[in-house]
Amino acid sequence: MLLASAAPAGAAEKNDGQPITIRSNELQADTKSRTATFIGKVVAKQGEITILADRLVVRYAEKGGDLEKVEASGNVRIVQKNRIGTARYGVYQTREGKITLSGSPKVVQGKDMITGREITYFVNEERSVVTGGPEDRVEAVIYPKGKERNDLQKP
Repeated sequence: MLLASAAPAGAAEKNDGQPITIRSNELQADTKSRTATFIGKVVAKQGEITILADRLVVRYAEKGGDLEKVEASGNVRIVQKNRIGTARYGVYQTREGKITLSGSPKVVQGKDMITGREITYFVNEERSVVTGGPEDRVEAVIYPKGKERNDLQKP
């Protein structure tokens, strides 16, 4: 279902433990602030998930050096199988297992599509929340599955 997989990174558990490959035009690492910033035509891939953006900032936890947060900005596109999420910004908070798309977010799966002010996907719970506002109301276009109905064509 489109709403349950509003953020294509929903298969994070399946990808857990797989290596992450990140390519970009530039990398700026800052050990003191525990960040790695990838700039320019960024492509990050883990398993079947691909994140494309103009800029990707990876933040590490103070203790243990585990991945804490990934922030993507500029022409963000997250691709997994036939699901594509787009936005100006995307944030994955690993501790909360939460992915948030904002800045004209849209998720398309096949012909189905959903938009709003913000799309949040809770990875561990496999649920999502789409919020709207005065200018960006929630809109979903969902095509029925199953047999095509020809009721109107029957005499």
